[in-house]
Amino acid sequence: MQADAYADIPLPIDPSALAALIGGTTAGVGILDTKLRYLYVNPALERLNGIPAAEHLGRTVADVLPEIDAREDMMLAVLSDGMSREITSSGRTPAATGADRRYWHGTYHRLEVAGQVVGVAGIVLEVMASDEEQRRLDRTRHHLSLLDAANTRIGTTLDMDTTCAELVDLVVPGLADFATVEVFPPDVAPTVRPAPPGVFRMRRAALTAVPGLLERFARFGVAGDYIDHQPGSAVPRCLATNQLVVENLTDDEQLGRVAPSPERVAVYRALGMHSAVFLPVSVRSGPIGVLGLVRAGGSPPFTAEDVVVARELAARAAVDLDHARRFTHEHTIALELQRSLLSEPRPPHPHIEVATRYLPADRQVLVGGDWFDVIPLRDGRHLKAMGDVMGHGVEAAVAMSHYRSLLRLLADEDLPPHRILEQLDRMVERSGLDRAATCLLAVVDRSGGMCQVSSAGHLPPVFIEPGAAGARLGDVPAGPPLGTGFGGYRTTEVRCAPGTVLFMYTDGLVERRGEDIDVSVGRLRELTLPADGSLERLLDTVLDRFGPGAEDDIAVMTSRARPAPGGCAKDLV
Repeated sequence: MQADAYADIPLPIDPSALAALIGGTTAGVGILDTKLRYLYVNPALERLNGIPAAEHLGRTVADVLPEIDAREDMMLAVLSDGMSREITSSGRTPAATGADRRYWHGTYHRLEVAGQVVGVAGIVLEVMASDEEQRRLDRTRHHLSLLDAANTRIGTTLDMDTTCAELVDLVVPGLADFATVEVFPPDVAPTVRPAPPGVFRMRRAALTAVPGLLERFARFGVAGDYIDHQPGSAVPRCLATNQLVVENLTDDEQLGRVAPSPERVAVYRALGMHSAVFLPVSVRSGPIGVLGLVRAGGSPPFTAEDVVVARELAARAAVDLDHARRFTHEHTIALELQRSLLSEPRPPHPHIEVATRYLPADRQVLVGGDWFDVIPLRDGRHLKAMGDVMGHGVEAAVAMSHYRSLLRLLADEDLPPHRILEQLDRMVERSGLDRAATCLLAVVDRSGGMCQVSSAGHLPPVFIEPGAAGARLGDVPAGPPLGTGFGGYRTTEVRCAPGTVLFMYTDGLVERRGEDIDVSVGRLRELTLPADGSLERLLDTVLDRFGPGAEDDIAVMTSRARPAPGGCAKDLV
């Protein structure tokens, strides 16, 4: 195929003369008619475009190179007013060896014959993008990668501090030399200390800095600290207007507008801080906190594009933080409610020793309805109870309180354990409480060697003998859970040797995914008393061994009788 090509349409210049004149030039040359259709293409333009010359003829630039921004509007302007123009175009052509965008610089002139406009001639050279444009493209790619990473790196848990840490770890060093997230103190727990009058207090949930600054920024405190801001400083201004605050820190006055207190100005100056951005972390219901970004030393100031990306990251994190805040709020209320209700049981008699523990599974699991109690009865006896309301959250904690109150009321009637469970089952059914519960009751008498035990769907108790005798599971039939209305509970008498420890627990201690519950409970036969016989150390050992990996709350209680003065009475549970 010929290297030079021209259309059947008569050219304004003799074709052979045109080929001789510019056929060998390294610049791409093309001649287009008044409708911007190719009339002539030289070999250099053929190579630039990666398309045979003959395939250009009679077709427009857009037809031949659809992925090129050829600025045909500028070519039409050249035809219209006759003024030559320089045009920079970019895009991709079949000649490209990769996916990167290419750039061309061309000069376009109008062609006239005998005073009549016949077309436009263009001389084109491929050029590299300018340094500034290349930097801008690199920044854009970097910003897009940050936004893409935010989808997987922020909001992996329902813990507020973890989410804030994920945010600052993403933006440093990608967007800032130092970053911090400050949030409002929790409204369901007291602050560490009261704030002075007129001081705006926030809690620092997370902070980080590039390695060269991390140790120097450590003087500002650590995550979890409460930060007091002077009126008019950056964080209060950001929250008051719910708008970002951008500061160029070129002098002490500007540093003072950012610093939470005047004492920080000298420190900020020594660190070389020169640019700061504070963005509200807000949802529709209102602000949650502030994301602060700082650049120091030789880092460039924040650009408008940096701020746009930071605003988007703060908005995305706000959604995750709002979810975490709501979860934390409910979790804290439920936990405080349960702790207030689940107070340490009072020893029913000076010679009865009791030790208890309550352990939430973790901060990602709502508090449940586990409870325990020890209730004094007549004639030196006492009732020990361990229960577990089904479900989690505030409702379960409230239901637990209801069960516990009813049990204390029924205990005064001096009934055997199975009758207490029957009465409790009926009362719960009539009350309309829609949460079932398991419960284990044991009535212990210090004057005898037996204890009476009854179960409403609860796991069996463990009796730990002193010395090397080891532990045994109580053979106690389990009736239906409370609140079902089925009844059918039985009392079983279990032998209790002198010094025997009664161990009661909820299913969170032993229930593990993928393991049969009988196997898990069977391991409790391996329990032994510590050498000093301490019940507190026994529970520490039990929780260290069985607590890790728990997916539900754990409540445990151990008890035994102390010898009476003079050693006259038997030592029973």
